[in-house]
Amino acid sequence: MAGMGSKVRTMVVFDSSLTVVGSTTLVRLPVEASQSLPSRGQVSVRGTVNGHDLQTVVEPDGRRGHWIRVPPKLQKAAGLKPGDNVNVVIDVAPEWPEAEVPPDLAAALETAPATVQASWHDITPMARWEWVRWVNATANPVTRQRRVEVSISKLDSGKRRPCCFDLSACTDPSVSKSGKLVPEK
Repeated sequence: MAGMGSKVRTMVVFDSSLTVVGSTTLVRLPVEASQSLPSRGQVSVRGTVNGHDLQTVVEPDGRRGHWIRVPPKLQKAAGLKPGDNVNVVIDVAPEWPEAEVPPDLAAALETAPATVQASWHDITPMARWEWVRWVNATANPVTRQRRVEVSISKLDSGKRRPCCFDLSACTDPSVSKSGKLVPEK
């Protein structure tokens, strides 16, 4: 029961099937499930896939929907393979997990001035996810290097979030085209 000052939690339950896009196994949220989430962008969730624990960030698909990456470790634990039907139960998590910082951004942060490192640690985990998404949103190595450099520069000037990119776009270039999750074939 939600009391004064507490947030109402959003339990989402659905059945879907595992799909492979490129080398990524994922599950797409049905329209109703996606619409019940509090954002068209990323949403931190906890829950289960076929009864096996999951803590992740649900990704936007660029079409006002969402998808969830199903990592190999979870697939193995649950005995899942692409095409299998799955039961997913997720609840919006009160906190964000730490983003996996890619090696190039991590190296730049490690050698950045102390003020940049302090800024990085001072921002919220959600903001760190946004910086990581922005850096990862390109397959072009020159653009990516420039984004790492700009991230350091912006953090050094006090910016807490990257600017000017669509948070509801699918930003993983391995599963998207033009900001949209590649459709099933």
